[in-house]
Amino acid sequence: MKSEVLAANAAFYRAFEKKDIEAMSHVWSKGTGSCCIHPGRDALRGWQEIRTSWEQIFKNTAYLEINPDIISTELTDNFAYLVLVENVLQVIGGRRLEASSIATNLFQLLGGKWYLVHHHGSPIVR
Repeated sequence: MKSEVLAANAAFYRAFEKKDIEAMSHVWSKGTGSCCIHPGRDALRGWQEIRTSWEQIFKNTAYLEINPDIISTELTDNFAYLVLVENVLQVIGGRRLEASSIATNLFQLLGGKWYLVHHHGSPIVR
C-alpha cells in the first residue's frame, strides 16, 4: 500500500515537472473537497479552481525541475500523507529561480486508487 502512495506522489511531481495538465488531472481527486494551496497564495477548492491554477503555472513557466525530498509518510486504511521538501528550479521570464518549499500531500483511496485531495506548499526562507 505504501508503494502505491509513493507512486501516486511520484506521478504528481512528474506531471508538475513536465507541465502536463492531463497527467495532473489523473492524479487529483475531482471531489469538491479537494484543496490546493500554492506557496504564498489563497486556498483553492475543487478541481476546476485547482486545474486553472496549474494551467497558469505551466503557461508562465518556461522550465521546471523539482526534486522532492520526503521527510515522512503516514498511512491509514484510506488516507495517506507525505511531508516533504520541494527543491524547485524554474525559469520564468528568462530568469532562473531556485527555491525550496515545505509541502504536505494528502492522498485518499477512492475506488481502489490513491488520489491527491490536498496539496499545501509553503516557502522555506533561508
